[in-house]
Amino acid sequence: MSLLIVKNVSKAFDQNKIIDNINIELKKGEIVSLLGTSGGGKTTLFNIIAGLQTADQGQVILDGVDITGVTGKVSYMLQKDMLLPYKSVIDNVALPLVIKGMKKKEARQKALPYFKQFGLEGYENKYPTALSGGMRQRAAFLRTYLFSESVAILDEPFSALDMLTKAQLHSWYMDIMKDIKLSTLFVTHDIDEAIMLSDRIYVLSGKPGTITHEIVIREGSKKPKAFNLTPEFLSYKQQIVEALEGSLT
Repeated sequence: MSLLIVKNVSKAFDQNKIIDNINIELKKGEIVSLLGTSGGGKTTLFNIIAGLQTADQGQVILDGVDITGVTGKVSYMLQKDMLLPYKSVIDNVALPLVIKGMKKKEARQKALPYFKQFGLEGYENKYPTALSGGMRQRAAFLRTYLFSESVAILDEPFSALDMLTKAQLHSWYMDIMKDIKLSTLFVTHDIDEAIMLSDRIYVLSGKPGTITHEIVIREGSKKPKAFNLTPEFLSYKQQIVEALEGSLT
């Protein structure tokens, strides 16, 4: 059963249609990628799912409840970590809980047990400048998780990292997902990244943006080490490249 359903969603600005009849689903515990070329409407779609923009038509349904146009139901992480430099790491992480009305002390107590799991133990009372790029992203992931423990939508969360740090975070993210079971929908332009992380991949392309292909990664979270060197990986990559090339012709 799907946890999040985006049903027949379309959106236009100034009579210029950006996305048209988008249908996607996210099951509990899944990682689903939205992959496509620039200008395909991915950010618009994510803003609609997060309730930050209203759709011209269609619905966003979370766990059977229509949340179209409602904010605060799913967490949304942007490309940058957006950590506040004047707040300690624990206060940055706990901020969504405070915004929701929880007292600061209680919010800190709820966030604290996750610091070891997220590789941030010992940095609770330090400031963001003390964190490496990878640690800043892990702090941002933790903040995102605490905002909503069911569904997160991530907008190119690894794009600002160098190749080595990105590979390390990919491995860490797959491991942490097995523990927290956070259902994740994320945007990426990186085909390799989408294959490595995802259970399924939607290809969004064209103007207006439409879903042209859905590719199931059969290995899911059970991908072996060096999966990116296997014939199976290359087969998925070929499917995606052909799907993207077909959308441009």
